[in-house]
Amino acid sequence: MNNSSSKRFIYIIAGVLIVICLCMGSFVVGNVLATKGLIFTKANSKVENTFKEINDIGKYKELFEVRDALIKNYDGEVDDNVLLEGAIKGMTDSLKDPYTVYMNKKEYEKFNEQNSGEYMGIGVYVGVKNDKVTVISPVDGSPAAKAGLKSDDVIIAVNGQKVGSDVEKTTTLIGGKKKEEVTLTIERNGGKPFDVKVMRDVIKTQSVKGKMLDGNTGYIQITSFNAGVTDDLKKEIETLKSKGMKGLIIDLRGNPGGYLKEAVGVASQFIPKGKLITYTVDKYDNKAEEVSVGGIAEGMPLVVLVDNGSASASEVVTGALRDYKAATIVGTNTFGKGIVQAPVEFKDGGALKVTISKYYTPNGENIHHKGIKPDYEVQPSKEALSKPYNEKNDNQLKKAIEVLNSKINK
Repeated sequence: MNNSSSKRFIYIIAGVLIVICLCMGSFVVGNVLATKGLIFTKANSKVENTFKEINDIGKYKELFEVRDALIKNYDGEVDDNVLLEGAIKGMTDSLKDPYTVYMNKKEYEKFNEQNSGEYMGIGVYVGVKNDKVTVISPVDGSPAAKAGLKSDDVIIAVNGQKVGSDVEKTTTLIGGKKKEEVTLTIERNGGKPFDVKVMRDVIKTQSVKGKMLDGNTGYIQITSFNAGVTDDLKKEIETLKSKGMKGLIIDLRGNPGGYLKEAVGVASQFIPKGKLITYTVDKYDNKAEEVSVGGIAEGMPLVVLVDNGSASASEVVTGALRDYKAATIVGTNTFGKGIVQAPVEFKDGGALKVTISKYYTPNGENIHHKGIKPDYEVQPSKEALSKPYNEKNDNQLKKAIEVLNSKINK
C-alpha cells in the first residue's frame, strides 16, 4: 500500500467533509439563480479549508479502510480521483435530495453553459417529480419542442443509460459540443416507454416577448427569468401602454425559473414599494426577505397564465401577485418547487449544489410539492396542444382574455 497516496486521500476526504459542513452552515445570501426548475442562492465563490485540525475523522475510518482494501485487492487499476468523486457523490446521494448534488469540473462547466442564454443542447428544462427526471418545459422553437417533448414527460434514459432521479447526469448526457442525435426514452402519462430522437443544436432564448391582442389588451410572454428580464418587461409595458393597453396578460406557462432578483423585479412592477415579495427560512431559522422595489404598472388589471411547467421563480412571482390580489391566475397547477440551493465552487473547478432553505409566499405558504392552484383552472384542449401552436386554439388564453376584459370593464 502506498502510504503517501493513502494520506493524500484522507486529507482530501477530510477537506471535502469540512467544506460540506461549512456549506450547510454559513452561506452568504446573494443573487438567486434558477434553472431546470431550481432556485439557487450564491454563496462565496471559493471555499477555503479554515480548520487547522480534524477532530472528528475517526467515524470515517471505515471509508479509508475500504479505500485501502480496494487498492490492495481490486484486480484492476484504481484511481484515487475516481474513488474520491464516487465518495463525494455517495455522500450527496445519501441525502435522498435530487437537488443536492456534486458536479465535477466538466459537469459544472456544462451547468454554467446552459445558464448562459446560448448553449449547445436540445432545449429542454428538467426537474424532479415523484423521484423521476421530468420535463418542466421545452424551449420554444427548440429541437426538443420540434421533437414533441411535453411538460410532465418522464425521461427514463438517455442514449440507453438509465437516469433515475439524477438531473445532472441527465443534462450531462443530453448536452455536448457537437450537433449529434440524442435518443431519449420517454414515459408519458404512465404509458409504455418510447424513444424520441432529438438533434442537438445551438439554443438561444429570448425571454420577453410582447404584443397587443386587441385594442386594449396587452400580452407579454416571459419564458425565463434571465438577467435583464425586468428591464425588458418595463420596455414592453411602456410600448404597449403607448398603443392603448388598458390591461395585461403575463404568460408564465413553461417558464422554469431564473434569477430571484429578476422575479422580484417583475413582481415589483405590480406590487407597491416595500411590500414583501418572498422570504426564505433555513434550518437555523434565519430569515431573509425580498421586498418590492416599486414599478410602473401598479393597479393595472392583470391576469397571469400558468401551467405545470411554471416553476421556482415563476412561482415566486405568481404567489406574490396572488397573495396581494394584484392578479387573477388562470391555467393549471404550477410545478411546485419551494426550496433553495446554493452552489459552492471548489478550486479544482467542481462545485457542490446543496439545498439550504425553503422559500415562502408573502402569506407564509411554502408551495414545495404542491404548486399554486389557479383562480380559474383551465386544462388545455387537444387543439391547444396540437403542433404547431395556433393562438386561435389556445383555450387558456381565451379564458385569460375573458377574465381580463371583465376586470377592465368594472
